[in-house]
Amino acid sequence: MTGTPALHTSDEARVREEICTVGASLYQRGYTVGSAGNISARLDDGWLITPTDACLGRLDPARIAKVDVEGRAVSGGKPSKTLALHRGIYARNADARGIVHTHSTHLVALTLAGVWSEDDVLPPITPYYVMKVGHVPLIRYRKPGDQQVAVQIAALADRVRAVLLERLGPVVWERSVAHASYALEELEETARLWLMTNPRPAPLDAAALEELRETFGARW
Repeated sequence: MTGTPALHTSDEARVREEICTVGASLYQRGYTVGSAGNISARLDDGWLITPTDACLGRLDPARIAKVDVEGRAVSGGKPSKTLALHRGIYARNADARGIVHTHSTHLVALTLAGVWSEDDVLPPITPYYVMKVGHVPLIRYRKPGDQQVAVQIAALADRVRAVLLERLGPVVWERSVAHASYALEELEETARLWLMTNPRPAPLDAAALEELRETFGARW
């Protein structure tokens, strides 16, 4: 592993800071704990990804790992073991510029209690869940970093913006790291609402969903 370069482009420096800001925010609010989770971003000459076993609440911009377009480590810490998963999403979805993965409490609890369905882990119970997140399929449990999981997610990356890993939590991709975190927060909040209500709320009906598609371009 080479040392961290003394200089970064202004865009790369901005993205490094964005990763640290988002990581700290998620950590401080309990969306991730310890050294769980990871964040990445697409650059013109490769990718940035949080180092393996790094705490998202205490990231150092200079230590965020950089890999080139061939996936070779260029600088910073050792890239997260989920690098292949992230690269697969970026390869399949040209619009994805940021990916966030956490072990968010309510979403992990949802996989333990039982998801709504394997194709949609949660029903469309709020308009913002429909607009900001959309369909979220379940990925059955395999050990962290398993290459088969990376293949499964890549196959879905141009059709959805998030998946839920059984017992491990959500992986969300969007046009920036910040926007990926917004979608993740909406997903986690919807899981919290679903788990805390008894009886369970009815999903939005077909007319309401069609209205959201027509008015806001929702993908449901």
